[in-house]
Amino acid sequence: MNDITELLAAQASGELGGMDRLMAAVYPDLRRIAHSHMRGERSGNTLNTTVVVHEAYLRLVDQTSASWRDRAHFFAVASRIMRHILIDHARERLAAKRGGGARRVPFTDNFAAKGVDLDQFLVLEAALSELGRRDSRLEQVVECRFFGGMTAPETAQALDVSLRTVERDWTRAKAYLYRSLREDPDG
Repeated sequence: MNDITELLAAQASGELGGMDRLMAAVYPDLRRIAHSHMRGERSGNTLNTTVVVHEAYLRLVDQTSASWRDRAHFFAVASRIMRHILIDHARERLAAKRGGGARRVPFTDNFAAKGVDLDQFLVLEAALSELGRRDSRLEQVVECRFFGGMTAPETAQALDVSLRTVERDWTRAKAYLYRSLREDPDG
């Protein structure tokens, strides 16, 4: 863990080859996060874990002014980037077929484990964006816990808040998203 923090500091200071050494050290963790995002994807999807990690790498390298506080903050940013890669991919696919109509899906704790289509992430993204407009920290907690596969203590560290705050925010965010994503009672 300390090695990664030191590599983050070296990269932030502009040390030659800092980003390459950092990526070599965090690559297995980035694959784990990408796999968490891709969990349950249908076969035949043009994206795979490696593609998501490599696209995230390109976007991370492009952030010349990024200064990550620590390991947890770096992984939270990487997870957010991966989520946006999947959302962009789903939007492109929907634009190309069926006129881009998305369908509503229910939000549950095991949403990602049920084999969710990338298309359904767009519905979740819209609800998550609305949640972020209401309370940005709730959105960040969902990004870390749900998309990043982080534990509550890791999320607390990444967001620099207490564990109890993360637990409370996670409960509030799930309730909000459940209400937002619940299917229309009229059909």
